[in-house]
Amino acid sequence: MRVVVGVDLGSTTTKAVLLDEQRRIVGRGITNSRSNYEVACAVAREEALTAARFTMLERELERRAAVLGGKPSEREYALREAFRLEIYLDQLGELHEEMEKVLKSLSFISDRGKLSPAIGDVVSSMKSEAPKLFGGAGGRKSDFFRDLAAASYMSAAEKVAAASKGSVNYERLTGVFDRAILDVETRLQSRDFGTVLRRAAHRLTREDGSAAGKALLEAVEGAASSAIEEMSFVGTGYGRQTLPFPKQAVKSEILCHGRGAHRVFPGTRTVLDIGGQDTKAIQVDDHGVVTSFQMNDRCAAGCGRYLGYIADELNLGLHELGPLALGAQRTVKVNSTCTVFAGAELRERLGLGERREDILAGLHRSIMLRAMSLLARSGGIMNEFTFTGGVCKNPMATKVLRELVDENYDKNTVLNAHADSIYMGALGAALFGVDDLEAGRPAILPTFVEKVRAGAAAAPATPAE
Repeated sequence: MRVVVGVDLGSTTTKAVLLDEQRRIVGRGITNSRSNYEVACAVAREEALTAARFTMLERELERRAAVLGGKPSEREYALREAFRLEIYLDQLGELHEEMEKVLKSLSFISDRGKLSPAIGDVVSSMKSEAPKLFGGAGGRKSDFFRDLAAASYMSAAEKVAAASKGSVNYERLTGVFDRAILDVETRLQSRDFGTVLRRAAHRLTREDGSAAGKALLEAVEGAASSAIEEMSFVGTGYGRQTLPFPKQAVKSEILCHGRGAHRVFPGTRTVLDIGGQDTKAIQVDDHGVVTSFQMNDRCAAGCGRYLGYIADELNLGLHELGPLALGAQRTVKVNSTCTVFAGAELRERLGLGERREDILAGLHRSIMLRAMSLLARSGGIMNEFTFTGGVCKNPMATKVLRELVDENYDKNTVLNAHADSIYMGALGAALFGVDDLEAGRPAILPTFVEKVRAGAAAAPATPAE
């Protein structure tokens, strides 16, 4: 399979999208980019390549559908979830090793002898509970290892500490986790896709000797052994200047989000992109070409970083804010839009007895009002209107945006807020990459991938924001 790679290196998350030569999406990857941009680029690309192999796997399953029975997409989903479970279990093993290293490095800890076996018990509990996160009816609240591991670790650690009747300190257990998780999360691991997928397949088949079981393993071998050739790279995003691509292969976020949104929703004429560090209001024509735009020019107020700060203040995961705010009974007016002052106002209102849900409803409305101001300055909202960026996954942000559009524009305006809109920038970058490939100027040399890997291995700190 020949593919083009688009990378959107954001301040909070990094996304990669792979397109084949017919411009079909064959793979996507996403990871946190808080700690190191080079690692984030490499991890997102690896995840997209893994997803592309699952596209190959589905095709292999379709070829054997008569023997396998059922729907190929359902079998592919089961294999994908089993694959992710294997990766998660591997990462838990790495986390355990890193926590033991942290314990040894903290010479002032006097109760190391009790903490070490307690941590072992916590990780064992996490591993036993892991299958419930993958393929179950309940689903996952997040796809990031840090979020999944943190929720599971805190729950298990609380139980282990309680069972110890005071001999193991819960805060010590969580402190070791906090020191170890960052290194595990940002570590670039070279895992062999075929090896992990075979483990996943055997987990599902349980050494099934039937014709269907053999056909499933044959499909796995076919997907694992197929080659993927990366023909061109294009990068965009907040950290795009750090990407090891030539200058002509680095595009602005505005161009990429406009084009990506138009590709998914061809009727799009207005795009709102709220990312981790900035907000952009974009107008495009009927070909997806940007005609005008506005973006915030001072700070991250009203962006994903603002919400992240609020989540930290409330000791919540970023993904928990929107669902919590949906439970509001009233909307508390928030006067400050500055990230720092909003935190102070949040604490003040909590001290006055206001409900968290009501305060969060006010914060979300404040963010979207700033976005509406940008949209007005860019030319207003035209039909259709597409919401992109990480904040589009926040259900409260989307709800408030719909309300504001109805209040200020035609209530019949089509608002596109697709669950995968976070990938629009990377998709737009990949489309530019296909253009380059078709024009005979692909932006790739054999050394580019090695540069990404070398940069990830060196692991310099992310530039200050």
